[in-house]
Amino acid sequence: MGRTLSAPGLFCLLMDPTYLLVITMVVSLILYQVNQRRASPVIAIFNRWMRWLIFGFGLAKIIVDLGSTGRPYWVWAVTCLLIYLLIETAYRWLEIKALSLSPIPLFPRFAVNLSGEEWPTHKQFLKTRDWLRQEGFKVVQSLKAEVAPSVYLRMSVYHDVSNRLRVQVLFLPQPTGNIIMCASLASLTVGGTRHVTDNLFLPFAGFYPENWMVDRSPWRRGLPALLKRHRARLQHETETLLEWDVEPLADLNAQQQSLEQVNTELGFLWPHHQREENGKMTVEARYRVWKEIWLLNYFGLSARYY
Repeated sequence: MGRTLSAPGLFCLLMDPTYLLVITMVVSLILYQVNQRRASPVIAIFNRWMRWLIFGFGLAKIIVDLGSTGRPYWVWAVTCLLIYLLIETAYRWLEIKALSLSPIPLFPRFAVNLSGEEWPTHKQFLKTRDWLRQEGFKVVQSLKAEVAPSVYLRMSVYHDVSNRLRVQVLFLPQPTGNIIMCASLASLTVGGTRHVTDNLFLPFAGFYPENWMVDRSPWRRGLPALLKRHRARLQHETETLLEWDVEPLADLNAQQQSLEQVNTELGFLWPHHQREENGKMTVEARYRVWKEIWLLNYFGLSARYY
C-alpha cells in the first residue's frame, strides 16, 4: 500500500525551499509561454519578479547545499538578489549606452502608411478596433515610422464624433517578434494646452513642453479605461476644447520636433554637433532612462518629468 501524506506533512513539503523554487520556475515558464502569444507588459512584470527571486533564492540554495560556508541561508539569498540587481543594472547601462550611440532616432519621423498593414491580425487588437467603431470613432490616418532597419512603429489615428478627441493607437514591435498595443489620447484647448493620456510602456524620462499636461498610465491596458481616465481629466478643464484641424501626420512630426528641441535645450540630449562623439543622451539622461526602465519593468510606473 502506498503512503499518503497528511495535511501538515504536505504543507511542510510544499514549504520546502526546493519545492517552492521548482513551483516558481514552472509558473515562470508557463507565464513566458503565455506571454509569447499575448505580449502583455503586466504578465512580463510578474515574470521579471519571479526570475529575480528564482535567481536569488536558487543560487543561495545551491551555495548552502554545497556546504562551503557557515553563513545562514537568508544572508546568501539577500546577497544573490543584490548580485542579480548589479548584473541587470550593468546590462541596462550598456543597453542605454548602445541606444545613445546607435543611429536609432529617439524621436522618429512618421510617414503615411500605404502598405495596408494597419491593424495586426490579433484577436485582442481587432476587438479594440471594433470597439472604436461601435463608440463612433472614425479613422483619420494610418502612419508608420522606421525605428530600425525594416522595423516599423505603426499607428492608426481616430477622432471621436465631436472631432475634439484624437486617439492614436500604436503597435510597438518587440525583439521577440511580438507586438504590444498602446494608445495615446489627446485634446487641445483654446489656450494652447495639450492634454495627453497614454498607456505607453516605453521609458521616456525626458521633458515635455510647458503647455503639455501628460498623464501616463501604463497599467491601464484597455482603451475603454484609458478613455474614461482622459475624460475625467477634461472635466477639470475650464477652457473650451478645440476641434482638430491639423492632420495627424503634420501634428505628430511637429510634436517630435518640439520634443527633441525641448530636451536638447534642457540638457537631456547633446546638441547635434556633439552627438557623434558623445552619443545622443547626456549622462543625466542615461540615469533617468535607467530609473524609468526599472520603474516600468518592475512596478509598471512611469516617472513624471515635466
